[in-house]
Amino acid sequence: MNLDLSDEHRMIRDTARRIAEDRLGPLAEALDHGDGRAEFLQNLKLLAENGFMGLNVSADYGGSEAGAVSFALAVEEIGRACASTGVTVSVTNMVGEIIELIGNDEQRETHLPRLCDGTYPAGAFCLTEAGAGSDPSAMKTRAERAGNGWVLNGTKLYITSGEYAGAFIVWAVTDKTAPRGKGISCFLVPADTPGLVIGRREEKHGQHGSATNEIRFEDCRLPADALMGEENDGFRIAVAELGGGRIGIAALALGISRAAMDAAKAYVAEREQFGKKIADMQGVQWMIADRETELEAARLLILQAAFLKDQGRPYGREASMAKLYASEAAQRATYTALQLHGGAGYIRDYPLERYARDARITTIYEGTSEIQRLIIARETMRAFA
Repeated sequence: MNLDLSDEHRMIRDTARRIAEDRLGPLAEALDHGDGRAEFLQNLKLLAENGFMGLNVSADYGGSEAGAVSFALAVEEIGRACASTGVTVSVTNMVGEIIELIGNDEQRETHLPRLCDGTYPAGAFCLTEAGAGSDPSAMKTRAERAGNGWVLNGTKLYITSGEYAGAFIVWAVTDKTAPRGKGISCFLVPADTPGLVIGRREEKHGQHGSATNEIRFEDCRLPADALMGEENDGFRIAVAELGGGRIGIAALALGISRAAMDAAKAYVAEREQFGKKIADMQGVQWMIADRETELEAARLLILQAAFLKDQGRPYGREASMAKLYASEAAQRATYTALQLHGGAGYIRDYPLERYARDARITTIYEGTSEIQRLIIARETMRAFA
């Protein structure tokens, strides 16, 4: 297998890195303290103008047509500078791919250009509910027929970019008599739709710059053509598209890990104890060696899953492997980097404690580590049988 990046891949990676270093990184600390909202939205617009909000969307709708490998490389560079921006980019790209994949012509022509050019600061993916997290088939949100359209009622939780998303992809039960998971449909709901209510912003452990909101649908009336894909086929769509989202979160986790370990290497190369550089101590060297090996393994798993997706081949198991390994490796990398800083890593003069907090959620959203293990085991045994 040729692991070299193409010229296009390198160009997209380098552009993402430049924007990340120039604009995203300098704002990350302010976002973590609850400031810089206007600048954050300006950065999202800049990323859109440079093609990063529709990396796997057709050029016919304003997308970059760059593919999943480019997406992974870009999210890694963005996440290395600012995890809050990285998750926003990842979810928005996933929303764009869903609209192109199963949306009707009007939905594609209306909403994809607005996602890709930054008219919409972001897109939102509304699946999780209070009693339907790892098991989304247990959702209670309902969409009932009313005249020529639908009426949507229910509440979604932990929705990334809820405050500033321009379009919401929403899953709801449309046949309550069907077996669990079989009577769920998917809808596209613009942000200005009456009855769509943006609820409270969650106070989170990390990734403070990314808004995470409760979204309520209170007699939210939708036209008939708000339905995406086939009626009662939405659960299959959600499960399939989460695979692409897992590549994004894996890449985000890798980016955070890289930032943490780069900071640690710089610190131990300068810090002296017992008359010599910390970096010259064998125990420290082994800590760095173990983490760097894990991050390289994570990178290869991510690129493999992205490559398979670009080839149109099954990639769900590989995406789960990449997400599981990269997110778990991020916990070890960020805590190792913090440990190598000693007491300095625990105070906010250094970014290590932020990296550790930002990385923690990557083992939870887009499917917990436990769910990834279930998927990997299931698909492995299915192939064996």
